[in-house]
Amino acid sequence: MTSKGPEEEHPSVTLFRQYLRIRTVQPKPDYGTNPALSSILLNSHTDVVPVFKEHWSHDPFEAFKDSEGYIYGRGAQDMKCVSIQYLEAVRRLKVEGHRFPRTIHMTFVPDEEVGGHQGMELFVQRPEFHALRAGFALDEGIANPTDAFTVFYSERSPWWVRVTSTGRPGHGSFFIEDTAAEKLHKVVSSILAFREKEWQRLQSNPHLKEGAVTSVNLTKLEGGVAYNVVPATMSASFDFRVAPDVDFKAFEEQLQSWCQAAGEGVTLEFAQVWTWDM
Repeated sequence: MTSKGPEEEHPSVTLFRQYLRIRTVQPKPDYGTNPALSSILLNSHTDVVPVFKEHWSHDPFEAFKDSEGYIYGRGAQDMKCVSIQYLEAVRRLKVEGHRFPRTIHMTFVPDEEVGGHQGMELFVQRPEFHALRAGFALDEGIANPTDAFTVFYSERSPWWVRVTSTGRPGHGSFFIEDTAAEKLHKVVSSILAFREKEWQRLQSNPHLKEGAVTSVNLTKLEGGVAYNVVPATMSASFDFRVAPDVDFKAFEEQLQSWCQAAGEGVTLEFAQVWTWDM
């Protein structure tokens, strides 16, 4: 590769040369001006949730920008906008020559949308994570179209719950009693009634914000092998976001009681549950 003068140099080459000038020699790389201090961690995730393309006005992976500057794309808010804000903020600070006592680390994790079990959950157990000596971390929040920066002081806890119902199977032409569907229907009805109660509580109190109530959505229904066969097993999956002031033990007991009230053979399991004592 031929060398060019500074005025002709590509910005990426200039950035690369600046990067090389940082003295990151082990065992004491020069990241912050005071390596004795714990570091700052800016975390974001790279994965996004699935899309229903037919409901989009633009291709969700085209990153289309309209005449007003709005950009359409899956992950634009959750949370690639934050990732690029981190990168751009650090880039500008470095260009302006700023240096800070604490080392600033950026992490980009791969599977937050499915629980983080193969990403951050494993990473925090690694010696490489402990070597970061993170004392303070920032993660995702709600994107704001203005210059305001929203800070959250509490968070709802995600509970992913799968209810499984077992019952008598048989041919679809008979009135079969004690079926898996009947019992699962009772649990689904109880949970959706609770959902409506929380929604009405939010709607009737102007002082409440969405984060102050527990939300729940039925996200998956599974079961059956054919139209004319009554299945022995059916399941329903729910995404709960439990409000900060909820007693977790009492709430789990409530879920269990709905299952017990539906009849024998109805159980629940947690695909993911977050509590304060974790």
